[in-house]
Amino acid sequence: MGRTVAIDIDACIGCEACVEECPDVFAMGPGDLAQVTNPDGADEECIESAMDMCPVNCIIWED
Repeated sequence: MGRTVAIDIDACIGCEACVEECPDVFAMGPGDLAQVTNPDGADEECIESAMDMCPVNCIIWED
């Protein structure tokens, strides 16, 4: 089984950078915080780009 993308909600500040960069994977959820809505919605390059854009580095890979 491969890795999957996740968001550390405790660290998220709701900047929406991940949603703008990779909207097929991320969306804004409760409390105006980002959430993963479709972990298979885009390739790893798009997800990695969203990770790089995140100012608080709250997007992580989980095994």
